[in-house]
Amino acid sequence: MRASHQIHKLLAGLFLTAVTFSAAAEEKFKVCADPLNPPYSTKNQDGFENKIAELFAKELGQTLEYTWLPQRIGFVRNTLNAPVKENDVDGKEFKCDVIMGVPADYDLTLTTAPYYHSTYVLLIAKGRGWDDIKDASQLADLSPERQEKLRIAMFDRGPGTAWMQQNGLLDQGIPYQSMSGDAENNVAMQILKDMNAKKIDMVILWGPMAGYVISESPKNSYTVIPMQSAPGMKFDFSMAMGVRRGDKARQETLNKLIAAKADQIQAIIKSYNVPLLPIPKQAKHEDDD
Repeated sequence: MRASHQIHKLLAGLFLTAVTFSAAAEEKFKVCADPLNPPYSTKNQDGFENKIAELFAKELGQTLEYTWLPQRIGFVRNTLNAPVKENDVDGKEFKCDVIMGVPADYDLTLTTAPYYHSTYVLLIAKGRGWDDIKDASQLADLSPERQEKLRIAMFDRGPGTAWMQQNGLLDQGIPYQSMSGDAENNVAMQILKDMNAKKIDMVILWGPMAGYVISESPKNSYTVIPMQSAPGMKFDFSMAMGVRRGDKARQETLNKLIAAKADQIQAIIKSYNVPLLPIPKQAKHEDDD
């Protein structure tokens, strides 16, 4: 058993060495990221995407470099697809090469294999009269008197709002924007502040952002109820990394690292209290053939 384990470690080392040499022509691991987007990325590089980028850069023997820009409309155009020199019509050098987190079916980039799969959750602050709620369906069955007391965040888009509409709860929603343009808070930060201020008592929130709220709060402050996907109502999604269309060599390098470092990647993400589900098999994109 010991000899077999040593051989496995040797082969893994040789594999990663091959990946490193295949990327040796580039000295930098250039990431496009939002400077204020916890728990994903921050300028202090303490988000989980920052930690995974650090891991990959180390494995490739490259220096980690960031191009910072708020991740809103035009992000890909102004980072991943933006040449360093405006008149570089051949596109030989770009501001950055990798977006660490995009949906696995994202159509603005070439995507890697998924590296985590999460779900929306119903996050309920404890001790505010809702501790009896153990399943999201109970909210739709509350008496009119209790429903009137609901203070639940409602976003301008997303499956949470669709679910609220389906269950007749739109009137109880406190409106939020998915992209507010706030220079001081991202969505997760604003939800945390408003939860603490008791402006809202609950929210249907994407797993990583729910993980941030949980991580920044005293232990056991929230009841966490995973939302269940159903036909026509999907709550769980796979996330991948994005590279420029046509950049299949980089895609392949990242795919190899995602496979080789899967356990470390999962451990990093779990440490941020992100609810994780098994990664389902994904259909390949046309560009991946």
